[in-house]
Amino acid sequence: MASPKTVTLNDGNVIPWLGFGTGTALYQKDAEELVRQAIETGITHLDGAQVYDNEPSLGAGIKASGKPRSELFVTTKLKPGSEGQVIDVKASLKESLTKLGLDYVDLFLIHSPAPANKEGKLQDLWKQLEGVKAEGLAKSIGVSNFRVEDLQTVLDTAEVIPAVNQIELHPYVWKAAQPIVDFGKKHGILTASYGGQTPVARVPGGPVDPVLSTIRERLEKTRGAPVSAGQVLSKWLLQKGAIVITTTSKQRRIEEFLDTEKVPDLTEEEIQSIDEAGSKLHKRVFMRAVFGE
Repeated sequence: MASPKTVTLNDGNVIPWLGFGTGTALYQKDAEELVRQAIETGITHLDGAQVYDNEPSLGAGIKASGKPRSELFVTTKLKPGSEGQVIDVKASLKESLTKLGLDYVDLFLIHSPAPANKEGKLQDLWKQLEGVKAEGLAKSIGVSNFRVEDLQTVLDTAEVIPAVNQIELHPYVWKAAQPIVDFGKKHGILTASYGGQTPVARVPGGPVDPVLSTIRERLEKTRGAPVSAGQVLSKWLLQKGAIVITTTSKQRRIEEFLDTEKVPDLTEEEIQSIDEAGSKLHKRVFMRAVFGE
């Protein structure tokens, strides 16, 4: 099976557009079997985190797949500290690498700007990330759940621009997220999306549903093959310039995500109709405290 298409990051490294996440449904669970299944189905980008508490099983799944390390893209994320805690980023990443059974990660993210942003420690944290990149422990570095003001704080003193900002992104947060995505584009920071299936998976019957249905029918006619509402959402994300992080226990769903590459593009009018329907309802599922909700 062909590997997913890639996007080039601002540091020249390449990232596959589709990543398999080991959070949400797999949080604190053994991810080995599903990671192996994902890799065997064609996934090459694996998205973990210290806070998911399952890095050893992510590493075991990578090993069990037999896929060469050079053909995989592995992300982990720095666990947010408790208030007042002093974080040694290098020691923390080295511990993750031991759990993962890897010499390096392809991408290391600050999982949340809080509480460092409130404590005036974000710039120091980022400087430490620049250090692990310089040492080759992480090929690329970035952030997650950062608002525009958090990104600006980092950029004020950064020597290395974050490669990625991974945020919750779907039509029901687009109005709030658009300034973050636009700021990223301006500075060459790629947006990685998670929670992208929220309209289908968590808000059935919402205002976006009939719009997705109409677009799906048009795409099926154009393509001459089935197209799902989930694929329409993935196309919407890709056409917003974001990559997609998702998770599922079903091989069929992974195949469906990978198949999104073969779905025709949405028209500008279709994208706008999704944006407009999404703006009728604000629904943030994750990290609400960071965004003041």
